[in-house]
Amino acid sequence: MPQVRPVDIGPVHDLVGIGFGPSNLALAIAVEEHVAQGGPPLSARFVERQERFGWHRGMLIEDATMQVSFLKDLSTLRNPASRYSFLSYLHDRDRLVDFINYGTSFPTRLEFHDYLEWAAAGFGDRVDYGTTIVGIDPVADDPGLLDVRTEDGGRLRARNVVLATGLVPHLPAGVSSGRRIWHSRDLLTAAARATDVRRVIVVGAGQSAAEAADHLHRSFPDAEVCAVFARYGYSPADDSSFANRVFDPGAVDDFFQAPSEVKELILGYHGNTNYSVVDLDLIQSLYRRHYHEKVSGRERLRFLNVSRVADVVETDDRVELAVESLVDRSREVLTADLVLYATGYRPSDPVGLLGALAPKCRRDGLGRLEIGRDYRVVTDDDVTAGIYVQGATEHTHGLSSTLLSNVAVRSGEIADSIAARRPVRQTAGLAHSATGA
Repeated sequence: MPQVRPVDIGPVHDLVGIGFGPSNLALAIAVEEHVAQGGPPLSARFVERQERFGWHRGMLIEDATMQVSFLKDLSTLRNPASRYSFLSYLHDRDRLVDFINYGTSFPTRLEFHDYLEWAAAGFGDRVDYGTTIVGIDPVADDPGLLDVRTEDGGRLRARNVVLATGLVPHLPAGVSSGRRIWHSRDLLTAAARATDVRRVIVVGAGQSAAEAADHLHRSFPDAEVCAVFARYGYSPADDSSFANRVFDPGAVDDFFQAPSEVKELILGYHGNTNYSVVDLDLIQSLYRRHYHEKVSGRERLRFLNVSRVADVVETDDRVELAVESLVDRSREVLTADLVLYATGYRPSDPVGLLGALAPKCRRDGLGRLEIGRDYRVVTDDDVTAGIYVQGATEHTHGLSSTLLSNVAVRSGEIADSIAARRPVRQTAGLAHSATGA
């Protein structure tokens, strides 16, 4: 049990960011640069339950590359002169010329994670790591203030909160993670702990599933790796120039203004830019490997396509799966030493921490949160504090909502909105700087 400390409200912050992944890291940068460029002082504090900065550590495969250009970093699209850009990081690491000679727009995931850690290091005095938020309460005598409660009994008082709690790993109904059943987010951990592996099964058809099958096939040279998915094969991601316009900052304006039926059309037309799709180079690499194994007579990489896992049972020393053909309903029972579900993520509930505030957040006819263009949740009139969300806005802002593609511009828009709504205070009353100290 965490030790409970006495309640200490402390200063009033202009914003408290809940979660400190790439989205709120970009917001911290935007706030700092907003002030540096002559904007009014904004005090900001961030809370992160991880003990240190980390972003999909379990998928930092050595040679896996990003799916977005390095120019879509934490700041460049908003401020090309930012000292927090990926190019500034390369210069600081003395690798700028080497990267230029490398000749790619897509750094490895390992390098981009190092960039994120490098940027986050500049905000260590503004982030409470290892801290879990348990609730957000209205302040009884001031509708413009919120109290953010931490698990250890502490409180942070804020005029605005920015919820960026990320995505939640999804497992199919009836499936639970265990000693031998893992979600793909923990790929590297699962692979490191596995011993005496004879067969591995990967469930899923997206980028993570293909990367997992590739990595496990290379990591366990004596094991059989079976990929199970409902498709005939992996489908390539549409990363063509015109399709990529759906991730442009201007596309957010188009999507937000569009009628609901057009929003659905856009999501349907361009879902293959992001969902259940795989980089073409990886598809071709896996197919070539599979073909050469068939030629050699030792087929370790198997694809059980047009199929689903109908049942899964984990015991102490193995997992038994019933794989059912969707064509004729026939079943094949496979025994595996490790099962990895690459079955994606779901947005976390953005109002799960709001308690009594949740009913005051307005919803549309489908029960989805109403969210303004500035990413602020629309609330009843008696709530004047700002509640902003990052990542749970696909129904209002489009496909880039959960992706890095628009993180720099989005964070700038949120910072500008918070600054514009900031109450006028006398200079003598400005007790808190932009660092939140």
